[in-house]
Parts: sequence; C-alpha cells; structure tokens
Amino acid sequence: MTGIILTDGGMGQELLRRSKSKPTPLWSARVLIDEPDLVRDLHAEFIGAGAKVITINTYAATPERLEREGAGELFQTLQARGIELARQARDAAGDCAIAGCLPPLFGSYAPKLTISYADTLAIYRRIVAEQADHVDLILCETMASAEEAHAAATAACEAGKPVWVSWTLADEPGARLRSGETLAEAAAAIAHLPVAARLVNCSRPETIDAALSALKGLGAPVGAYANGFTATEALKHGGTVDVLHARHDLDPDAYADFALGWVEAGLDIVGGCCEVGPPHIAALRDRLEAAGHEIAGSPHA
Repeated sequence: MTGIILTDGGMGQELLRRSKSKPTPLWSARVLIDEPDLVRDLHAEFIGAGAKVITINTYAATPERLEREGAGELFQTLQARGIELARQARDAAGDCAIAGCLPPLFGSYAPKLTISYADTLAIYRRIVAEQADHVDLILCETMASAEEAHAAATAACEAGKPVWVSWTLADEPGARLRSGETLAEAAAAIAHLPVAARLVNCSRPETIDAALSALKGLGAPVGAYANGFTATEALKHGGTVDVLHARHDLDPDAYADFALGWVEAGLDIVGGCCEVGPPHIAALRDRLEAAGHEIAGSPHA
C-alpha cells in the first residue's frame, strides 16, 4: 500500500440532520427512496472532502431488518438504489472506490442477537449477490462478534473482490469486541480468508487509541474510523438512532488529532463513522497533508 487511504465518514446521523422525515427503524433505508438527493449529495461531499473510499448507504437494508418491519419486498430495490446513488456521486464529484456494505444483521452493538452460523452466512450471501458486481471492494463493518465477522467475510470473499473486515470494540479497555472476544481472537477466526484489510470502527476514539497495539499486531494494512457518540447503550434492538447523542468535544480538529495519531502510530486506513461528517474528513485530509503524509489514490479493485 502506497500512502494513507482516507475513507468517508458516517452517513446515517448526517442524513438524519438533513432530512425532513422523523426517524423510524427503517428510516435510513427509506431515505434512499424518499430523499435520494440527500444520499447522493452527501456521498459527493465526502468525495469533495478527500475521501477515496465511500460506502453505499445500505447499512439498514438487510433482509432481517426489512422483514421485521414488514418491508422485505424492498430488499433488492434498496440495494440497487444505494449502489446507484454512490455511482452517481462518484460520476459527479471525482474518482473514488465504492465499497459494498455488509453490516450486522440485527443492528449495531448487539452480539447476543444471533441466529445460526449457516443462516447468517446465507443472508450475507444474499446481500453480496446484490452488491458484488457493482462495487470495488466489500466492507464488513461494525462486526460485534468473531462469528458474525467470520460469516460476513466468508460471503464477501466468495465474490472475488477485495474484502475489508472492521470490528466494533467495547468501551472498556482490553481491545475486546462487544461480544467480549479479543481483537486477536476475532482476527484468528478469519485468518484463513484472503481479507485485504482489518479495521475497527464505530467505537470511541479513546477506545481505538487503547487498541492500537493490538490492531497493529494483526499485520498491515490496518485502519480505524471512530464514532462521535457520547455512548451507545441506549440503542436497543428495533430502536431508532434519535436516542443517541453526539459529543460536543469532537469537532473536526479534535477528531483529526485522534486520527492523525493513529496514522503516526502506523495505521494505513482512516476515516469516520457516526457523527463524523464531511468537515471532519476535510480537516483530516488537510492535517495529513500538512504532516507530510501521502494520501493514496482511489484503491480500485
């Protein structure tokens, strides 16, 4: 890898601020249909801010979530729309790689809400089938347990595209997933797969700081993109994101302080997650360049 790869920030919370609609369990999926311009324009803003990887906005468009809310028939439509809007943004705003999205099936931060490995793998294969031909890489993100990441990564690797796997960490020290497993244990579960990069995301920046040694121990390339929430415990299964609150001490410069530190510690990929918007990514780009770090071009497959 030549240079630091800069990714986009979080889509959901930023879209919520811009939308005219009140949040519902299906809100971030419905916005693809009801307010597609918001999605396309936010992708474009991240590209303009310097992101060389953007992730399609289909985090909530999983079969389980849609069927739970009586909208299972929208699965293929929403997946296609998410891909289309990301491609439109790239055409308008500049070159970047488009990442497919394999999210946790039962919502973020919920490692105990699981089904069998075989059933989990089957659902991830359904998602990959809709995305693989239209994206440059596949991102398995916010993985809260080793088994969840194993299933997602297995389905993603079958597509023959580069695969990034990103785990979410508990706030307590120890570089542990929200399942309680260590980062090393989670990485060992996918060691037999041709995963191109390993990351952590949707965790507090301070948590990522504490996990840097363990993350670097997984071998390059590695990366991180933190959230800006005060806490995540209030979000329950089937709930809405309006119960979560943004920190007031993570403005663009403060966030860039953290992310620049990760790069200087040896990480190869940085960006942002929830509550990290285009101004944060632009500030991070500027700080990286000012510090003499080369920002990589688009990592197309």
